Amino acid sequence: MRSALLPLLLTGTLLPMVSMAQNGAPHHQHEKRHSRMGEVTGRIELADGQAAEQVSVRVKGTDLGVNTAPDGSYRLQAPAGWQVLTISCLGCTPQEVTVEVKPGQSVAAQPVRLAAGEQQLREVTVTGAKSLNQRVVSAGKMPIAPLDNPQSTVTIERAVLEQQQALRLSDVLANVSGVYVMGTTGGTQEEIGSRGFAYSSSNTFKNGVRFNNGIMPEVSSLERMEVLKGSAAILYGNVAAGGILNLVTKKPQFQRGGSVGLRLGSFGFVKPQFDVYGAVAGSDKVAFRLNGTYERGDSYRDGVSANRVYVNPSLLFRLTPKTDLIIEGDYLRDRRTPDYGIGAVNYQIYDSRSRFLNTADALNSTNQTSATATLTSRLNDSWQVRAVGSFQRYDNELRSAARPTANVIKPGRNYGNWLRNLQRTQTAENYFLAQLDLTGTLRTGRIGHTVLVGADADQYNTNALSYINQAYDSLNIIDPSRKLGAPKGVVSGYDALRYNTRTLGNTRRAGFYAQDLISLIDHVKVLAGVRWSYQETPSDVYTYPALTLPATNAPTVAENRRYDNAFSPRLGLVYQPIKTTSLFASYSNSFAPNSGFDEQGNALAPSLIDQYEVGIKNELFKGALSANATAYRIINSNQAQSILPTDPRFATSKVTAPQELAGEVTSQGVEVDVQSRPVNGISLIAGYSYNTITYTKSNIYENGSRLRYAPAHTANASVFYSFANVFANNAALRGLSAGFTAYYVGDRLGGRNSRLLDPATGRPWATGADAFQLIAVPNYFLFDASVNYSYDRFSLRFKMANLLNELSYNLHDDNSINPIAPRTFSATLGYKL
Repeated sequence: MRSALLPLLLTGTLLPMVSMAQNGAPHHQHEKRHSRMGEVTGRIELADGQAAEQVSVRVKGTDLGVNTAPDGSYRLQAPAGWQVLTISCLGCTPQEVTVEVKPGQSVAAQPVRLAAGEQQLREVTVTGAKSLNQRVVSAGKMPIAPLDNPQSTVTIERAVLEQQQALRLSDVLANVSGVYVMGTTGGTQEEIGSRGFAYSSSNTFKNGVRFNNGIMPEVSSLERMEVLKGSAAILYGNVAAGGILNLVTKKPQFQRGGSVGLRLGSFGFVKPQFDVYGAVAGSDKVAFRLNGTYERGDSYRDGVSANRVYVNPSLLFRLTPKTDLIIEGDYLRDRRTPDYGIGAVNYQIYDSRSRFLNTADALNSTNQTSATATLTSRLNDSWQVRAVGSFQRYDNELRSAARPTANVIKPGRNYGNWLRNLQRTQTAENYFLAQLDLTGTLRTGRIGHTVLVGADADQYNTNALSYINQAYDSLNIIDPSRKLGAPKGVVSGYDALRYNTRTLGNTRRAGFYAQDLISLIDHVKVLAGVRWSYQETPSDVYTYPALTLPATNAPTVAENRRYDNAFSPRLGLVYQPIKTTSLFASYSNSFAPNSGFDEQGNALAPSLIDQYEVGIKNELFKGALSANATAYRIINSNQAQSILPTDPRFATSKVTAPQELAGEVTSQGVEVDVQSRPVNGISLIAGYSYNTITYTKSNIYENGSRLRYAPAHTANASVFYSFANVFANNAALRGLSAGFTAYYVGDRLGGRNSRLLDPATGRPWATGADAFQLIAVPNYFLFDASVNYSYDRFSLRFKMANLLNELSYNLHDDNSINPIAPRTFSATLGYKL
């Protein structure tokens, strides 16, 4: 980053924030103006017409001033009379504008276009320019400052990712309280959760567009990661109650730059990567960015290896001074050994980091390609329209041994012996999205409004082919090297497996939503809105004869059709006793479609999930430190559950497995997030969460029993120190920095929740070896240390992860028990272009 105008070009999002106060926070004031005060509004642009963010505008001779918003606008109070506005920023020539301020009135100053200053900078490094409560979350779709938003949000910027040398999404999530890895099924993905609910593909977004998270996303391309905790159904429809995750990739820039790097690590890890950007052919209308990486490595797991290729191209077209078009592509090819972990025997884990239970030729192969176009146009100083169109293709083929399920391996003479089956699946998915949002600000009398009105529609076309699982051989889970006799009639390999089913799905969704942030009086704001969602989930299941090849026998076809709709309201209240503190309370709900039928044969309606949240957000020490705390309660009071055969309704049911919306699950907890700006070379991120999620009304589970996977406690802390001030006069040492990251995950449960009654019979559930059991997962504490050094254009980074060599596991049910990574080392050599 070598232009003197670089700080000005980092404009971020282009949301309309004409009513913005200092540091880009929305300004909805309708104060009682002093008779001798007036208001001045205006806009500042770069030389190429792009909005200039974070430019200082001050009233000369006073202490009154603000910084411009992301769209370059400003609004400030000034004494009545002729006043001189001083406009300044790093790397530009200061300018002055004279304006006549009239008492009690708002006047518009002439627009200002900045020019580069004579003193050019050799290099500018921008880190932590905004605090946690000053970063507008683009996934929120509205220009709402976090202090005005009655919802817990967290943003992790690229500077943190580089400091911590994040490799996987789990590394980034270690900076966010209450968001955690629930499991790593098959070793091919990281299943994320929050507040007891899983982040499925419906809850995971890239640049505001859903993407299939069946494979690990690439972190090297990220500009930042955004987390909206709690319900986001009003914005995105069918999303789980725990929150959403939005990955924002690096964007094109007009100044030339880039970097190349090579990362080497334990177990033969190699990862070269590159990132280049600049204007296309020197144009001031078209810019590009291209980043990518190749990765390969073995594993601490015997027999496991992986390689992947990733490319992320993007183009920015400045169609007019007020209209931008960004076209982004994304390609990931991932090949790795599927790994369902070390197994369990009778719900007991026999500790091991390396024990491998799959076949030598097992393979999980994934290709994921996407293209997204985002058109953003500022209609005027108050209103903006944003249109998004996106396509994603996801192809996966899995060839793997089946999962070793704990409760089918009985104690006795052959304790731990397992008949190993082979499985094979193929999935092809096309995803289409169209979205249109209108945002802006207005006033009705003395009441200010920040408004969002939008609509979206998406479609999944899925073709999923499964093969019949068949026996392959036998081994002992505790000692895979033990030779066991091969069972009779085994299949010879994956190519000999026969078709089972082909499922053709065509899920279609649409939604309409409106939301308004209402500024009632000086310190009170109300956020209110509602969404209506419609969803169709048709599918056709083709089942092939089990004993013959599909080439000679036609399959049977079962057609399934579902049509669901739901309203998702949201209501929040924000009270700001002082400018730097806000208290909030909110209610929202989300919905979860169900697949069952009631006793009359009617499709079950979606389950509606209520969420209540209260919290406090603070900007301390003049914005140097943000400290937020949230308490929440989430209730699914109409969860789908089976109608038991002992229920009189079962005997007269029109379907064989009737269900009802009568169960209840409750999640509640607290979360604390703390972040600092870099102050005297020190930057801090810390957090803590407590959660309990239990069955509070069930006809087969014990009320009060905990659900699986969600840790009761998590805690995180990250501290980095730059020695630039200490060695300010020593060019060789001022590029040195160091720090650590600590992450604690408390007690969790895996396995399967024990049942009081068998839903198939209504009688007491089996006991002993046949009973489901929970598996207590060990707590663990990860401690990582990093040392970074840069000189001129070169950088060298070292990282030591899991220094204490902690051993624990990520579990899915009782059949994918994956050890966490041991102590590892890595080094990255980088060069800035």
